This record gives sequence, structure tokens and C-alpha cells, in this order.
Amino acid sequence: MSMRSHYYLSIADLAHARGPVPALSYDGAGPNDLAVAVQDAMRTPELFERWRAMQDEPDDVDPALGEIDPLATASARVADLRTDMDLVTDLPMSIVRHRLNLLIGNSWQLRDMRKG
Repeated sequence: MSMRSHYYLSIADLAHARGPVPALSYDGAGPNDLAVAVQDAMRTPELFERWRAMQDEPDDVDPALGEIDPLATASARVADLRTDMDLVTDLPMSIVRHRLNLLIGNSWQLRDMRKG
């Protein structure tokens, strides 16, 4: 696995933060629900496997995209008019980005990243 990283993310409008495929999208109601969904998406293969099954050629999907980090942690809180989320994981940004996009589309912004 790669180096442990701490991602500092923000979501401007959590109420409307949804992924492009409803069956894979986040459907919670608040920051805690989002943190649980993101943490599960990083720790378990379930979201990836559901996405892969929807592809035209599931067997052609790069298995490296299915990498998981069982020790990933996520927490989220309301800050001003946005939701801030901290994600600590060994997963590379390409996988983090893919899973966040499945869950909440392009509603998120990377504010900072540091060694975890």
C-alpha cells in the first residue's frame, strides 16, 4: 500500500451531494451519515463491486481499483455553511477520488492533504 495520507475535504451543499448513479450514491441526511458511507467505501469492496458489476465488461475493470484500506477512518462536521470531512487512508488519491465521485459526484473539494 502507499503512504498513509490525511485528506481534508469539504462539501459545499451536502443536501444535494449525490453521485451520478442513484444505486451507488450517498443517500444520507447529515455529516455523520456521510462519514460512515465514505469510511465503508474505503474499508470494504462493496461499493467498488456494485460499480464494477454495472460496467459493460466487468472482467476488464482493473482490479487495482478495488483496493481497500480496512483501517481507513472518516469523520465529518458542519463548518460555516459547508461540511468538512477528514479522511485518513493508505489508498491513493485516484481511488479516493473514484469512490467519492460515485458517492457524491463532483460536490466535494480537496482542501489539503498531508501525511497521515
